[in-house]
Amino acid sequence: MQTRNAEDNWSSSFLCCRGRAPARRSYKMVYKSALGALALAGLVYGAPLESDVQLAPQSHGGQGGLLSYTSSMNAHTKPAPFCFPSLGFIMPLSLPKDNTKWWCDPATEYAFLGFSYEVTACQSRAQLHREFADIRYHFRSRYVRLYGACDREGFYDDIVDAAWDNGLGVHALVWFGFNLDDVWIGRRDTLFAALHANPRAKFVTRVVQFGSEPLFDNVLPHAELAQQVVLAKQNLSSLNIPVTVSELAYGYQERGGAQDVLDAIDSINIHMLPFFDQDASTADQAWPLVQRDLQWFIDHGNGKKMYFDENGWPSVTSESVQPNSPDAVADIPNEHEYYVLLDEHCKDLKSVVGAASAGSRTSTRTTRSRDMGFTTPVAG
Repeated sequence: MQTRNAEDNWSSSFLCCRGRAPARRSYKMVYKSALGALALAGLVYGAPLESDVQLAPQSHGGQGGLLSYTSSMNAHTKPAPFCFPSLGFIMPLSLPKDNTKWWCDPATEYAFLGFSYEVTACQSRAQLHREFADIRYHFRSRYVRLYGACDREGFYDDIVDAAWDNGLGVHALVWFGFNLDDVWIGRRDTLFAALHANPRAKFVTRVVQFGSEPLFDNVLPHAELAQQVVLAKQNLSSLNIPVTVSELAYGYQERGGAQDVLDAIDSINIHMLPFFDQDASTADQAWPLVQRDLQWFIDHGNGKKMYFDENGWPSVTSESVQPNSPDAVADIPNEHEYYVLLDEHCKDLKSVVGAASAGSRTSTRTTRSRDMGFTTPVAG
């Protein structure tokens, strides 16, 4: 069982599992990352590429902005900030007719992207709006990746409204949990129904994930998980919402590679957690461990876009958060050094086939959640 602290803070703490031979099924850790150095320096204002769409005025964080804008740009080009959810993108007053020319090209998305956001507390609409605004305008994030589950009726509609009002994309989640039961089926159906019924949902839902770490946790045989992905893609095809699985390299590897899952998913959402590797020591020495898992996904991912969905280094350990290497060091300097390491290798990551995205987070809660913020190219 996991402990949870109902502290009113959007930044979630992070439970991660990692390593060639993980010592136990789940880990908990508290993250307090300094993200300012990874945030982009400034906002630019722009508009979507729909013709003759009037845009709403925006004023956040003293940035100012355009009161309205009518775009007459060529719809075949979608540079930032004229695509969602690039920084400075201005949300339209009315919904475009569809989302086919709405999203930024995944190949152009790298470096810091956003956070995992745990929803176990079933946050109110007011809290969602407040914290999504903080994520977007204070940390200049482009996405939130949901973690955990809230089974309150209409909760995903609240997520959609908060994301739309704050210009954030959402990595939605079909949450399996840790009880090896079939509650996830109802959650899947509820989410899919909301995606079809809410007219804004397809404009903020970047991807639907099955997770978290279903292969590592062995919640379904990999052939059944691949079939779930295929069925979900069919269900959501009219909405242009892709489908993926959030997972460790080790989760795939311990299931014989689970190539059927890798073939089925639209993007590769990686849990990159080198602290739990058997060869871990200090964060500044972690690049070979990152490369090793990254190379495995490059070799088996068929050139698909990759995101570091859960990514970071712990500042503390506990009874449930223990490394698999006696040399692994968990403290605040190493937590910071891991993000410095990723930043230093941004060009390396960007040069990989496609584009990969890695996660960074700030956390003060004790839970099993992840984040997805520092993105760099891996496959796209």
